[in-house]
Amino acid sequence: MKNGTFLAAIDLGSNSFRLEIGRYDHGQIQRVDYLKETVRLGNGFDDERNLSLEVMTRGWDCLARFAERLAGFAPEQVRAVATQTLREARNRDEFLKRGCEILGFPIEVIAGTEEARLIYQGVAHLLPHSDERRLVIDIGGRSTELVLGCGLDTLQTASFRVGSVAWSMKYFPKGEFTEQALYRAEIAAQAVLEEALTSYPRHQWDSAYGASGTVGAVADILVLAGWPQGEISRDGLNWLIKCLLRAGNASQVRLEGLKDDRRAVIGGGVSVLRGLMELLHIDTLQVAQGALRHGVLFDMVERDAHATDARDVSVRRLAQKFAADATQGQRVSLVAQGLLAQLVTPGTSHTLDLQRKLSWAALLHEIGMTISHSDYHKHGAYILEHADTVGFSMLELHRLGLLVLGHRGKLKKLDADFDEPEFVMMLMALRLAVILCHARQDPQDQGMTLSCQPQRQRFTLSIAQDWAASYPQSTHLLRQESTAWQKTSWSFELVMR
Repeated sequence: MKNGTFLAAIDLGSNSFRLEIGRYDHGQIQRVDYLKETVRLGNGFDDERNLSLEVMTRGWDCLARFAERLAGFAPEQVRAVATQTLREARNRDEFLKRGCEILGFPIEVIAGTEEARLIYQGVAHLLPHSDERRLVIDIGGRSTELVLGCGLDTLQTASFRVGSVAWSMKYFPKGEFTEQALYRAEIAAQAVLEEALTSYPRHQWDSAYGASGTVGAVADILVLAGWPQGEISRDGLNWLIKCLLRAGNASQVRLEGLKDDRRAVIGGGVSVLRGLMELLHIDTLQVAQGALRHGVLFDMVERDAHATDARDVSVRRLAQKFAADATQGQRVSLVAQGLLAQLVTPGTSHTLDLQRKLSWAALLHEIGMTISHSDYHKHGAYILEHADTVGFSMLELHRLGLLVLGHRGKLKKLDADFDEPEFVMMLMALRLAVILCHARQDPQDQGMTLSCQPQRQRFTLSIAQDWAASYPQSTHLLRQESTAWQKTSWSFELVMR
């Protein structure tokens, strides 16, 4: 990545939407601008887990303001991620469709474990280099992330459905603070977080850090009340809870450092924080400067470098874990990328991105075989839909799973958008590559040309007559492929020359 490149990360959280703009400079990212708006998206659920139009409109209006600030940014300079609220919302597609149109950039819904990894990256990059084992926690609006790491390496990640907004709505619906309500909220949080004792015991880490959200809000209050800067102790937290009890109601809390946008959710956040510190025996929590949005920025830099893209590592690990034939995966990948190269504009960053995604699908297309040879493509798709796969958004995993599911067999089983030409091109290239590599040997595909007419939704594969005579089984499979596409809105024609 060139020095001076501007990058922007957008965090669509349950309580706030944040925009961080930075300038890349010799491995570091210098802040240029930071915008934050309290949207309270996590407050907008109805009984069926749908977001209300009112709360979605608040989100869309915020994205419109962000879009104005991002005017002139190229797609590769912006990454927007959404967290727990949009992971839960049944009507998230409605919000995302309109949100992407307004923002002008894609919005990725990321899994909780991926959120945790990015949080750790944001924290670790803004801490001094050290070999200490770090526990990082982030209490958000509707989820809490826990991460173990060392240096820049993430070792263990987890996400729990407990947060400041959700707990405030459930245990302090009218903002009233009583000892009984605070105790119930704390015990309930510990019940959800209890399994963290197994993965994050005290002997596994040297220092504990808190990132963003609730931790930042509590730290601001404590330092202005005379407690040590940059840390949260159990004594300090107990003092804060006594302050909340004296006030009796969130609307009556008057503490220096407490921002208006945090007042309504301070009770839930403090309950979760104290419950977590007690559960994991955290005496002092160091306040970290990094957060999810910073992790997103540094991840963009790594993706640009390609060699350090976390998604490449995840694909290799999945292929190895499920004992996929690496030689066959590479063979299919090379053939598929060669076919796709005939269909798209060569050399562009977008084309390179499509080829990488197609390569991932090729490398993973046989991972389901470790479960059963019968319908292994279905097993492979299931694995991708449900695995905690570092670096990928939920949509990326879904589309990767669709390619693996669709690389063989009937096409009508795919819950896919056949009106999206690029996806169909990738699917066609993968299916043809699997056919051409069916003998598990490098195919003799020189002189074979694949063309596409997207407007007419038509593919044409041209092969020589002598090739067809030399490879009758491959020719037979290609003719069957032509028949398979007849049940879609696209056509595939095999032409002999």
